[in-house]
Amino acid sequence: MWNRNFIMVVVGQIISLFGNAILRFALPLYLLNETESAALFGVVTACAFIPMIVLAPIGGILADRVNKRNIMVVLDFSTAILVMAIILLLGKINLVALLLCALFILYGINGAYQPAVQASIPILLSGENIMQGNSVINLVSSFAGLIGPVIGGALFGFYGIMPILYVSIFCFLISAIMEIFIQIPFQRKPAGGSIFAIGFGDLKESFRYMYREQPVIMQFSLAVAAINMILSSLVIIGLPVIITQMLDFDSETANRFYGYAESVFAMGSLCGGMGAGLFAQKIKARNGYLLLLYDALTLIPTGIAIMITMKTMISYIIILVSCFFMAFLSNLFSIQIMSYLQMIVPVDLIGKVISCAMCIGMCASPIGQAMYGGLFEVFGERIFALFFAAALLMVILAVSMKRAFQRLEKLLDLNRYVEI
Repeated sequence: MWNRNFIMVVVGQIISLFGNAILRFALPLYLLNETESAALFGVVTACAFIPMIVLAPIGGILADRVNKRNIMVVLDFSTAILVMAIILLLGKINLVALLLCALFILYGINGAYQPAVQASIPILLSGENIMQGNSVINLVSSFAGLIGPVIGGALFGFYGIMPILYVSIFCFLISAIMEIFIQIPFQRKPAGGSIFAIGFGDLKESFRYMYREQPVIMQFSLAVAAINMILSSLVIIGLPVIITQMLDFDSETANRFYGYAESVFAMGSLCGGMGAGLFAQKIKARNGYLLLLYDALTLIPTGIAIMITMKTMISYIIILVSCFFMAFLSNLFSIQIMSYLQMIVPVDLIGKVISCAMCIGMCASPIGQAMYGGLFEVFGERIFALFFAAALLMVILAVSMKRAFQRLEKLLDLNRYVEI
């Protein structure tokens, strides 16, 4: 599995994702601190997801038709230029407009970037190594998410936003330069028409495959969309609001403690990725619904910690423990699903189909984030009810997906038989 090119992809991801992690941590937090508005925070964060959703299918089309290495190099250089522009414009134009535009472009770049990485894995690896390769990529992402908020929280708490911007520029430039030397096998496809005709044809082919030939992919894409709207959006909006505004911390301490919480969440993802890699052969597809069920239960302790009056640090620790297990189970589930999709989708369609599946999965995130941003202000001190309601909805979703996981396992068994 550890060939030269895969190692370079992994190293490039470590550097690039670290810069991305501290940037995506700091910019929304800076907005929340400056405006103190959960609703505005939720709307801006939600809107930032829109270009990611729109550009993910385009990134998938490019991943199948353009050298994947070139996509990574160009997008990392572009992100470095974006951060330079933020530095030049900060304080000179409206803050909300600047950060909204910056997050728009940042998330859009990420939406186009990830299909190239995901489509590279089945090319650089094969067979049983695919799930382990996905596990490694997810471990890298989780590790970046682990140290990024810790360093970002410390830098932000003591020195403000500027050091974070300079560090992220350095990361993106180094990653782009290193990725130039990656070699990913690529065979150019015939154009067959204008760029719009090609794009429309590829999207039509992807959705036809998902809807008619492998409807289980569409079903799981819709399930991931529901998870993002119910669970992920609640955490993205709820965690900074609870720690920086509801718990009894001063401003500087709250920013640092929010960084620690994000790092604990990343540590849970890291452990989930390790678990997926270590137990790749022991994880059964038919039991995937149990991961969703257990994930739902992790919301309950946080709801209790907010509902019952207790010492601030005790509430904070309960939230940290809940975040760890939530991230552990969520990442284990996401690696499992992504690996299964890569196993059943033909190589010549994998970039387009996976990007379309990612697009469907992400499309509910802006809705959920905008919804929770408003609900947090409406519910005020009673936001614990939102956590209990989300837990109930996740339980219902998990139970309803049991048969889908059973059908997925039969499909995987059939594919293994065909390969043999």
